[in-house]
Amino acid sequence: MRSLRILLLILASYSLPTLAYAEDPLSASIRKAGEVKVALASSPPYIALSPDGKTATGNVVDVINLALEGMGLPTLTPIFVAWAAMIPGLTANQFDFVGGLTITEARCNVVAFSAPIYAYRYALYTLSGNPKKLRGLERIIENSNTKLAVVTGTLSEASALKRGVKSEQLVRVTDVQAGAATVIGGRADAVLMGQFAIPNPEQKGLQIIVDEQGPVEGFGVVFRKEDVHFRDEFNKQLDLLRSSGIWKELYAVRYGLPNWETLAELTKASDVVPSCK
Repeated sequence: MRSLRILLLILASYSLPTLAYAEDPLSASIRKAGEVKVALASSPPYIALSPDGKTATGNVVDVINLALEGMGLPTLTPIFVAWAAMIPGLTANQFDFVGGLTITEARCNVVAFSAPIYAYRYALYTLSGNPKKLRGLERIIENSNTKLAVVTGTLSEASALKRGVKSEQLVRVTDVQAGAATVIGGRADAVLMGQFAIPNPEQKGLQIIVDEQGPVEGFGVVFRKEDVHFRDEFNKQLDLLRSSGIWKELYAVRYGLPNWETLAELTKASDVVPSCK
């Protein structure tokens, strides 16, 4: 913790010049309101919301708050939003930006993404011992009696359907925790989500099967298209966090995520989806 505090002081000294940039409309609006309203959904260890929804913690929250601090703005005020409602809510100006979604070409046509703030591959989580001997979605597609849990409105739901899983095979849940509980409770044979979505799965009686042949996905902060200048300043803060070592301290040390080297190479949204600007 002492080393992290020292790095934060270093970052503060690097960040001061950014206050000199011409203020964009979103920054001006935030300063006038005195708060930064950010849409979030619970996804530990990246994002964890308190039971009353007023406090947010986790790796994503820490990184966003450090970037906002570097821009001379307040720390975020969490607004709990269902995954499927995030982009509609953003474009309707219900909050300032979204704390993160997986970067896709379709989404990039509507919104602007920051550099990825974490990276992952998709995985199946089954009961320990893998009783259905699953090795990927192919076995689920072949056996129509197999049930797959997915979080409603996420890319994993769309991906499962696109690859041939029947809609009636899906057990739709509200969040990561509900997905794990659905498998543990026997209501689904597996849940499809990111490979780090369920921390310490073996302690919960779950086994993870990572799709090592699948592409690396990036999860980025989401802004309205008209707020691209704000996004660019936000990305500059991410660059500082990356180069100073603070981000690695958070990602790899505090939160124990093992693929920092992969994330460190992803400095813009187009590194994972080339068409994203």
